[in-house]
Amino acid sequence: MLPSTHVLFENPAWLPPLVTALEAEGFPVVLHDLATGMVDPGREPDDGIWLNRISPSAHTRGHGASVALMHEVLSWLESAGRRVINGSRAFALEVSKLRQDLALRRHGILTPKTVLAVGRERILEAAADFEAPFLIKHNQGGKGLGVQLLHDLAELQAHLDSPAFDPGPHAQVVVQQYIRAPEPHITRVELVGGKFLFAMQSSTVGGFELCPSDVCQAEKAKPEVCPADGSATFTASPLQAHDPLVRQYERFCQAEGLDVAGIEFIEGEDGRRYTYDINANTNYNAVLGKQLGIDGMREVARWLRRSAAKDDAERSLRSA
Repeated sequence: MLPSTHVLFENPAWLPPLVTALEAEGFPVVLHDLATGMVDPGREPDDGIWLNRISPSAHTRGHGASVALMHEVLSWLESAGRRVINGSRAFALEVSKLRQDLALRRHGILTPKTVLAVGRERILEAAADFEAPFLIKHNQGGKGLGVQLLHDLAELQAHLDSPAFDPGPHAQVVVQQYIRAPEPHITRVELVGGKFLFAMQSSTVGGFELCPSDVCQAEKAKPEVCPADGSATFTASPLQAHDPLVRQYERFCQAEGLDVAGIEFIEGEDGRRYTYDINANTNYNAVLGKQLGIDGMREVARWLRRSAAKDDAERSLRSA
């Protein structure tokens, strides 16, 4: 009998592919909506596997308290010894671009120049040390929201003073080096259980909101293209598991507690590859998955099944 899988979420629109995959592998699924909630340290969490599906973009759906609540829930679960997929270490990276940069640097993975700033004058001060053009983005990102390309300090100042400026959660703004790419796309490497699953390229022609989920693509669909089915935005990448950068990502995930992740990089005109984003709450595009013959969520569920069987075997050995 497989253990129950407890899914912690705030966006029900992203659930169906995951729930379908888990049930297909035989897992009983229990859903926990963290749009609201409570934590009682005097109560033991239910047995089973706990799967973190809270997104740093929760505030855009009116669930701004979910991220902070998730930090507390993870502490409760881990204190009780429950198995958590993408636990507190992974979640700390998920919700902070600065922490992502620090962790990537520790592992010798090249990143764009990145500075966090709070307050208008500090943002301008940070940007003054960058070669133009440069980017600003929310430190707690999600779906590429808040990303702006600025061509000089005057443009940044005008943007900061305009009604369009959104400092994001906690008013933490990241100023980041803009990497000039010979081709207008980024590459996203998907990893499950710390191992390479597949890689895809995402076009940046239409902007930086590149969440691959079918729901997010449908939300931004335009009449002239059909990103809802993935055809206009996502294509398979030739990147393979033996690539040195992929190997670095695998070691990174295993060392940093990232069980499931999508890691993004861009190749600059200098031929170097700059890693700039880690997505622990990763989604998969169904049409691209069919083209590749890979159902991302089903692979997550299969990995969980193998992991559960391994855990059972280890417990049996200890009790023998």
